[in-house]
Amino acid sequence: MSFLSIRNLSVRLKNGPPLLRRVSLDVAAGEVRGLVGESGAGKSMIGKAVLGILPPSVQITEGEILLDGTDLLRLSPRESRRRIGASCALIPQDPLTALNPSHRIGPQITNRLVDILGWTRAAADARAIDLLAEVQISDPARVLRSYPHELSGGMRQRILIASAFAAEPKLIVADEPTTALDVTVQKQILRLIAGMQARHGTALLFVTHDLGVVSKVCQKLSVLYSGLVLEDSTVTDFFTAPRHAYSAALLAATPKYTDPDAGLQPVPDAVIGAVRAEVDSFDRKAAHG
Repeated sequence: MSFLSIRNLSVRLKNGPPLLRRVSLDVAAGEVRGLVGESGAGKSMIGKAVLGILPPSVQITEGEILLDGTDLLRLSPRESRRRIGASCALIPQDPLTALNPSHRIGPQITNRLVDILGWTRAAADARAIDLLAEVQISDPARVLRSYPHELSGGMRQRILIASAFAAEPKLIVADEPTTALDVTVQKQILRLIAGMQARHGTALLFVTHDLGVVSKVCQKLSVLYSGLVLEDSTVTDFFTAPRHAYSAALLAATPKYTDPDAGLQPVPDAVIGAVRAEVDSFDRKAAHG
């Protein structure tokens, strides 16, 4: 059974254009699903909708977000926040902006456990030390007393990963969690997330534009363009036989590490034109019911 099921989710700017177009996808318990597409495709918007953190300028116009069988959109805002807080977490893009520069690391990991989930301070502190050790941070007690600016980017991202797993959530949204890191650290963080996910059995919604990341971390993926899901596939099927022309073009545009001298192939204008026509056709049909 899927822990997260999104059905026909549509989101638009208030008095503005659509941002998500009847998106449907599932994430089973313990499964990793990638959300792939260029900037502005709607990947992060899906994650924000699931976590209930859409900006005020955006509204959900239709659809369902089923979390363990319960539609979050039919709950009161307070009850929705309670359910999301108890079972979901976020690994954000930029660890420097995600962490409060005026607070030490310790409370930024433990306050949610104490204030929202009712843990004792001693239990939360012990959990934080265990998690920092699990994400391979040496001297966890010292790091918990540190401020974010005293730590490297890689250490800050490890802290956010530890914080996301702290309450044993059933679902984590990872919103391009390696974007702000250099390539060497990216590889370390990806291995760390994959290992933590496997050990804890957590469902993971992984937002990325990097197909190389998808091939290493995910079991399934959804390819998006302008808020429309163009392909929903297993990772194996996607890389061996993509069904949509845009998916095939994305694969062709991906650097080949086995052939570093090969030039990049941009997505052909004809493919972009066809996808835009597909989006326009969808909007016309949606406007007429």
